[in-house]
Amino acid sequence: MTDQETLELEAATYRRLRDHLRNRTDVQNIDLMNLSGFCRNCLSNWYMEAAAEKGKEIDKAAAREIVYGMPFSDWKSKYQTEATDEQKAAFAKSHPNH
Repeated sequence: MTDQETLELEAATYRRLRDHLRNRTDVQNIDLMNLSGFCRNCLSNWYMEAAAEKGKEIDKAAAREIVYGMPFSDWKSKYQTEATDEQKAAFAKSHPNH
């Protein structure tokens, strides 16, 4: 496989993950963090970091919109729920320094 083919497959995989997370609005970021150690916000931060490595500047709001498919404030008001005490406890246990 060529480097270009690898790059294209990795990009397609990222887009599939991004679209999957956009469609699974029932899955809260805290659930993702508790289970996998990353969430949509992490993904948007990684996007910003990758852009910066290429000399491109993307601000936090723009990166989140790329991941969420809409402004973060819209997603938050439509889909984000208050974390339960159990979710918060699981987060505190799995991310004690966060």
